[in-house]
Amino acid sequence: MSQQYITGLDVGTNSLKAVIGEIKNDGQLAVIKILKTASGGMRKGSIDDLAEMTRALNIMFSEIKKVSRNAIGNIFVNVGGTDIHVQSSKGIVAVSRVDYEIQPEDVDRAVQASQAVNLSSPNRMVLHAITKEFVVDGVGDIRDPLGMVGNRLEVNSLIIDAFSPSVKNVTKCLEMAGASIGGLIFSPLAASRAVLSKNQKELGVALVDIGFGTTSLCVYEENKLVHAAVFPVGSGNITNDLAIGLKTSVEAAEAVKLTFGSASTRGISGRENVDLKKIDSHARHNVSRRFIADIIAVRLAEIFEFVNNEFKLIGRAGKLPVGVVLVGGGAKISGLVDLAKEELDLPAQIGIPDLTSLDMPSGEVSLQAEDPEFVSAIGLALWGRDRTFTEGGGSSLNWLKELFKNLLP
Repeated sequence: MSQQYITGLDVGTNSLKAVIGEIKNDGQLAVIKILKTASGGMRKGSIDDLAEMTRALNIMFSEIKKVSRNAIGNIFVNVGGTDIHVQSSKGIVAVSRVDYEIQPEDVDRAVQASQAVNLSSPNRMVLHAITKEFVVDGVGDIRDPLGMVGNRLEVNSLIIDAFSPSVKNVTKCLEMAGASIGGLIFSPLAASRAVLSKNQKELGVALVDIGFGTTSLCVYEENKLVHAAVFPVGSGNITNDLAIGLKTSVEAAEAVKLTFGSASTRGISGRENVDLKKIDSHARHNVSRRFIADIIAVRLAEIFEFVNNEFKLIGRAGKLPVGVVLVGGGAKISGLVDLAKEELDLPAQIGIPDLTSLDMPSGEVSLQAEDPEFVSAIGLALWGRDRTFTEGGGSSLNWLKELFKNLLP
């Protein structure tokens, strides 16, 4: 069997993260390399400068090609941005056979009917149509209706749609940089694939991905996606707040955030100071660590307020047994878990990928894979592996085939 590469590419506002994997004969994904380079031409999860983003991708792809030129031939990339919409939809069809036994074509017709939604604008497109449950003659909560007998088949779906020009900008930049796209996946769905277990999704859990430009949310219950959302605030806002509050450069503020920052003032002495001159040569003063923590905590409280408002919207505030799993670059801020517990009144933990499902050839790669910053890229690679090895494809993949038929030349 010839080598088959899959690359998960997380296109972020501040950085590009890539996970290069090779599919082994048994279907397991062997992670060969994990890379991170600077991003460009992005704002709040959407491309606003095609040329700058293409230059950034060229730099990333030159690193990927050092592993293999074939590694850019099957890239699974995330789609984010605040213009993502989520809505529920229902499709209803009559069972076609005279003996009323439900066949695959009945399932396909029901799923397609659920995708016939009214989008808010002609410039929008369906990115994902996720089946929540099937209903046969009024009996719901059916996961697989094949072979069942009934007159009427319904499907309840969650439709995730995106602004078409934003999606086409992503595909255009990747093509201009010489890549071939294997799939486009909504960012928090990819992250969920990497860190959430079936048991967590069954009991009730929320994934919160704190990126640099945006924060995204996915909520699962009974092993079904219940809700998803994207908020226009991320860890980059914390950096900007620190730059203003500390009167220093954005680069120095980012270093302060990661090195001395905390999401809580608890346990920090008011006498503990940070010498900014060691980080920014232009700085001429010390600053209290408690003051730094105060700035960070205010912005994080705002992020968690967005999250909690979504929980209230779907009636899950304080009612998710597993609680919240935190990922993304912003999840590395010290004390974040305690603040999340306090603000959301739920259990909280940092999301770490389950590496037992991956073949890790080196300790360095394993260490990188445990960084919450690379969760989405790992999830994208796993999503690609799943798609490659899903037997027969099935109706759940038809949307993706149609998507690329319309988007790609």
